[in-house]
Amino acid sequence: MHPVRTNVSISRRSARRSVRILGVAAASAALTLGVSGSALACNIADFSAEATCDGTNGVINVKDIDASGTSATITVFLENNGADANQVGTAQTVKGSREGTTVSFSENWKPNATYRVHVKVDSGKIQIDQDIKPNLTTPSTACKAEESTSPSPSESATPSPSASESTPAESDSPAPSESESTAPAGTTDNAPSPAVGDSNLAETGANSNTGLIAGVAGALVVVGGGAVWFGMRRRGANSGS
Repeated sequence: MHPVRTNVSISRRSARRSVRILGVAAASAALTLGVSGSALACNIADFSAEATCDGTNGVINVKDIDASGTSATITVFLENNGADANQVGTAQTVKGSREGTTVSFSENWKPNATYRVHVKVDSGKIQIDQDIKPNLTTPSTACKAEESTSPSPSESATPSPSASESTPAESDSPAPSESESTAPAGTTDNAPSPAVGDSNLAETGANSNTGLIAGVAGALVVVGGGAVWFGMRRRGANSGS
């Protein structure tokens, strides 16, 4: 009788161990599923905001890394002394992803400005109506403005001197005329100009005294010859006495 009782007690112990093992496994599985479900559920920690520049324009980007893809509504407000000054654009809907999904709000933000980013989710058991903490503060440097294409004063072309400045002006004094600069040909200042009467007599032969002059010259020759002959004769008479 004793061996039979021993075998029964051993079987009961084995059954109890098996039940315990199965209970622990089931609890572990339930805990794992619960943790996984919590990890996949949308929560405010899945959202982040950043102020950046798109070229010369300011942009506020809101990123959602909710892997469950639950729809969320994002609203952005500019803050002033802890109160909403105005809403930036219109509210936008975003569905998160494991890699992250981003929605952008165009806003020419100023340096060190503060924005409140609100997230709202209404999907079954998931309810979110919170702000991203802390509030978004923009960078201390604004987006760079476009560089001007117009030439600066230092790059402007230097005006070239005008023709009137670079070319000497022509002299106003008139050039000497031909009659003033050129002396009359064939005449000198010291040579006496011929008399009008002489030139006319030489050309025409009228009123000429040539015959009278020739006669007077011949008379003088005769007188001179007679004087010479008379002197020689008187000299011979004086030598003979």
